[in-house]
Amino acid sequence: MSLDELKGKVNEAKGKMNDDQKEELKGKAQQGLGKAKDKADEVTDDLAGKINDQLDKKDEGDN
Repeated sequence: MSLDELKGKVNEAKGKMNDDQKEELKGKAQQGLGKAKDKADEVTDDLAGKINDQLDKKDEGDN
């Protein structure tokens, strides 16, 4: 769980406790943003790994 997701859960809970729909919605949005960032990081890491593998294969072929 990312920091954004954790902050979102806190804001959502705070909104529910205070019957503040705006705060609750803010928390849900923040959680969604955290999940999107995590997914983007995952995709970036996967792509970087694939590119590095291809470059390593090319380097091995050059030797």
